[in-house]
Amino acid sequence: TWFIKGANSTFFQSSTIYIFNRYGKAVAEIKLNEPGWDGTYNGKKLPSDDYWFSIKLQGETIGNRERKGHFSLIRR
Repeated sequence: TWFIKGANSTFFQSSTIYIFNRYGKAVAEIKLNEPGWDGTYNGKKLPSDDYWFSIKLQGETIGNRERKGHFSLIRR
């Protein structure tokens, strides 16, 4: 399961993480109170590949911020 450490609903009340494949297609939308992304899309396992994420952090003390990055999904 993939998730972002430190990003939780305690500090960021209504934040969402979006995950995209290499072609820019959204494959997941995760709320911070959910356990994370299990590497599937419509119930099917996605292949080992690079994926990108965008998280929109929304909190009373920080306002609105967006962070982006990427990671590799490796299946063995």
